[in-house]
Amino acid sequence: MEKSHPNHPGELSTDEAAAVRKRTPGELEARAEAIDRLMEAGVPLLVGGAYAYGTYSGIYRDTKDLDVFLRKADAQRALEILERDGWRTERTYEVWLYKAFKGEWFVDLIFSSGNGIADVDDEWFAHASPATIFGRRVLLVPPEEMVWSKAFVLERERFDGADVAHLFQSCARTMDWRRLLRRFDRYWEVLLAHLLLFQFSYPCERSAIPDEVMSFLLTRAGQNVLDGDTADKICRGDLLSSVNYEVDVQEWGYSSGRTWDEIQRTGGTNNGAGLERESPSGSVG
Repeated sequence: MEKSHPNHPGELSTDEAAAVRKRTPGELEARAEAIDRLMEAGVPLLVGGAYAYGTYSGIYRDTKDLDVFLRKADAQRALEILERDGWRTERTYEVWLYKAFKGEWFVDLIFSSGNGIADVDDEWFAHASPATIFGRRVLLVPPEEMVWSKAFVLERERFDGADVAHLFQSCARTMDWRRLLRRFDRYWEVLLAHLLLFQFSYPCERSAIPDEVMSFLLTRAGQNVLDGDTADKICRGDLLSSVNYEVDVQEWGYSSGRTWDEIQRTGGTNNGAGLERESPSGSVG
């Protein structure tokens, strides 16, 4: 039998037990205890990754870790709380990710996306959905923010487009499209690309996407055709993959879309954080 790729999602199932059956009771209890310690200390958190995805989409899969989303302002305190509970901690990437380890098990503390775009802010919490995970009542990352962060995971070895499509399939009719359009803002082409892939995958579900959303985005695409090339020679591909567009920036004279985006988001300054960024896929489930 051919060996599957390490990033293959493994068994995909509509059975919720698929999310836990390959994990030991000790590992699952460690994940639950991490949530307990943080919540007991009053750290606002959201559960994301495979657990939130399964709850929304009805598709469950094994996951090697627990993804906890929180504001950057709370991330250091979360590390300290888990460290006092016996976890080994590290500030893995200052742009988006800290980690806590208990032996071989670990929890990801996530406060942005790997490209620095999808910062966790108050709206993530305002629109979070309640759920029961590990027998604990928690809040889940909203589906709109899951789409926002997953849409940029377009590496060769990991592509979250199927996750985005399934989130549209399950949640599009109740999504806050005004908020989602605002989230994508300068990145509207990325959203349109995923919507077109969704309509290709589910031609019988085209009506799940509001007509006004598709019309708005297609009108902008048409305007791009009329406007022609941009004046600046820029490659925004490195917002989608930190590896696959290196040649474009390093050898072919394109300016970095990541650098351009960081300057736009930080009001005209480049704080150098881009040097610490990982692939947008990172290690998030």
